[in-house]
Amino acid sequence: MKHPIDELIAVMAKLRDPDGGCPWDLQQNFETIAPYTIEEAYEVADAIGRNDMADLQEELGDLLLQPVYHAQMAKEAGHFDINDVIRGITSKMIERHPHFFGDEKAKSASDVNVIWDKQKSKEKTRESVLDAVPKSLPALLRAKKLQDKAAKVGFEWKKLDDVLDKLEEELGELREAVQSGDLKDKQEEFGDLLFVLVNFARMNDIDAEDALRQCSDKFERRFRGIEKQFRDQKKDISQAPLEEMERMWVAEKNKEKKKS
Repeated sequence: MKHPIDELIAVMAKLRDPDGGCPWDLQQNFETIAPYTIEEAYEVADAIGRNDMADLQEELGDLLLQPVYHAQMAKEAGHFDINDVIRGITSKMIERHPHFFGDEKAKSASDVNVIWDKQKSKEKTRESVLDAVPKSLPALLRAKKLQDKAAKVGFEWKKLDDVLDKLEEELGELREAVQSGDLKDKQEEFGDLLFVLVNFARMNDIDAEDALRQCSDKFERRFRGIEKQFRDQKKDISQAPLEEMERMWVAEKNKEKKKS
């Protein structure tokens, strides 16, 4: 009896068969499939956030297809196949857990992190501690990763007050850039402010990406509430003055406070 993943691999191979495969799949390459790989990872995270186990099962399947797809294209080009991928990650997991599969000792999760980084550093020679941070990461996540790497070698504010002082400094520089009217300066100073905010979040164990996501969800929820108020009153929201919309926003905010 075939293992389910073998069936998936066989399906992918048929779809990519030059003699009778799917026209769309045959046109794809690593670059065209990469955006789908990223999208599927986000959809998995979304299902987890909603605690929807049925959806999570489906989204994990969609995500599993991605390495199978990439590996099939790599096999066709003579680079590697899915078995090489699986063997590689299995070996890596064993090597990076010497406290479990070997003689190292770890009493806490922080001990494990130290061991993991030590094992990882043995695998690749890097010119910089920042080399392992991909440029393709979402901006907030990449900022956090860069800061994490720098902090591990001591490049880190010692006190939270220092970060708050830096935030005030960057906000002042942003105000000056706004007054100058120079778009390049405004963008640069805005980026500096965001970067320090990410550092503030990191030092307070706040997930900046998740915090912004939750804030966006809250905005969407309240704005949809405003739209409903206008529909109920048979009014056109686009014709309403800002003051009226703000009153309704406060009403939506108060509704949420009463529910919590």
